[in-house]
Amino acid sequence: MKTIAAILTTLFLAGAACAQGYPNRPVRVVVPWPPGQATDIAARVVAERLQTSLGQAFVIDNRPGAGGAIGSDAVVKSAPDGYTLLAASSGPLSIMPNLQKTPYDPLKDLAPISLVARVPFALVTNPSFPAANAGEFVALVKANPGKYTFSSSGTGATAHLFTELFNSMAQIQARHVPYKGTAPAITDIINGQISYTIETVAATVSHVKSGRLKAYGVSTKQRAGAMPDAPPLAEVAGVPDYDAAAWIGYAAPAGTPREMLLRISNEIQKALQSSELKERFLALGLDPVSTTPEAMAQFMRLEQERYATIIRNANIKIEQ
Repeated sequence: MKTIAAILTTLFLAGAACAQGYPNRPVRVVVPWPPGQATDIAARVVAERLQTSLGQAFVIDNRPGAGGAIGSDAVVKSAPDGYTLLAASSGPLSIMPNLQKTPYDPLKDLAPISLVARVPFALVTNPSFPAANAGEFVALVKANPGKYTFSSSGTGATAHLFTELFNSMAQIQARHVPYKGTAPAITDIINGQISYTIETVAATVSHVKSGRLKAYGVSTKQRAGAMPDAPPLAEVAGVPDYDAAAWIGYAAPAGTPREMLLRISNEIQKALQSSELKERFLALGLDPVSTTPEAMAQFMRLEQERYATIIRNANIKIEQ
């Protein structure tokens, strides 16, 4: 027994010593999206702070493709030594595994570190849409099943799922028109060809401010920092349980020493307490948030279950 205790003590001390010296060389942060996308920007902002606080370079490595699956899989297959991290997000980790076969199981193959942001969405229409508020919007669409259309950046995209969830909870029926990307999906609402969508605040706020879109409310139960005048749809659309947001975080390959995960998580939590960082996130249409590794793991489990339910109830399928 004494021998076992001595071995455990030695391993604990070795792990602590390793964490204290970590990182002692550059850390690679794989972003499974192209530069300029929300996950990329959030990851870069956080990486800058980690580089300053930990004294080592945090190098962004963009690996886009397959809806985020290529970069995510690259991290899963990397050595669990703390020197390869993933800019994690809801698309490839919470949604995609429920729609198609992925080369990884995010709940088994990744070690969560911390959330860094929630991504609120907004219900928007052309300014000429004949409803003064969210309540009138729901009443009008409900009274005309199948008449109105809603767009998204593609079948199975987050905007598609959040709009389907809203439609179901509000008991309205409308026709889905998928696009190849967010920009054209919004452009056709501005042009009056599509009735509405629920899309990210980041993608819609400038059009709302310019008067090209009308916002009825946001998808989260709290007001979005970048769109403070838009009330929560849960309060104004008759859907009290509606609370939906995409998410961005940091993760590592499964098996990465817990001490290293905690070191990064603690630094992220400190960084996101900064008023400067909060303001940068809000300006990007992101709501800053941070968590412990355990809290993020529980969050990811619940998110995957929630998306599975949305996809199943709406009978959403994509071509393999």
